[in-house]
Amino acid sequence: MIANRKFLGLIILAWLPFVVRSVQLYLAANFPQMPMVAPDAKLFRDFLDQQGVFVFFITIFTGAGLIANDMRANALQIYLSKPLDRVEYIAGKFAVLAFFLLLSTWLPATMLVIMQIVFAGNLTFISGNFFVVPAILVYAGIETTVLALVMLALSSLSKSARFVGIMYAGVIFFSQALFGVLAGITRDSAYAWISLPTSLMQIGDVIFRLPGRFHMSGFAAAASLAVVVAVAAFILERRVRGVEVVS
Repeated sequence: MIANRKFLGLIILAWLPFVVRSVQLYLAANFPQMPMVAPDAKLFRDFLDQQGVFVFFITIFTGAGLIANDMRANALQIYLSKPLDRVEYIAGKFAVLAFFLLLSTWLPATMLVIMQIVFAGNLTFISGNFFVVPAILVYAGIETTVLALVMLALSSLSKSARFVGIMYAGVIFFSQALFGVLAGITRDSAYAWISLPTSLMQIGDVIFRLPGRFHMSGFAAAASLAVVVAVAAFILERRVRGVEVVS
């Protein structure tokens, strides 16, 4: 992946919002008369939301072929005939995708916290908002785990990485569209748990101690994500074990 210039360009683009937010933090530290740029928990939450579009493309670019390519080449039979069980195999694939996702979410968000401390020259913000640091880690971890497992599950269902990418986009956009239709009919956002992106948004708001943007509880969002993870794990367990060779 690192040798792919297009992918490197995508990673660089994913870090541009970090540069913009760093400038915002610099202005807040040096021009306190500009309250519209003052740092708060919402700034870091909004930054992670902003990274969503990059997370979407990185997930497809990195994860679509992780298992699909092995299935197309019948490599699973070779891997699983060695001292390597399916949990280790899936964990290895998960680590690859998780690395690049965290590289574009957790790392730049954490670096923003460090930049805020450097520009301000004190720990005032952190002392009053200490929860922001673990909130960044927890939310990035949840987002990475859910999206990576969904992508790996879809990748195990096909031998075509391109088709896997289409399926992933379909899951994201269809669930979002279904929620939009229901919200339009009922004039209520209580069905936000149907959509994977909105469930992640809601759980993120809860983690950052911000008012939820949808009419559903944090528990409902967490339950929705837990079901998605369980279904993805079930698919992986069935698909990877299905070609396992016992030596």
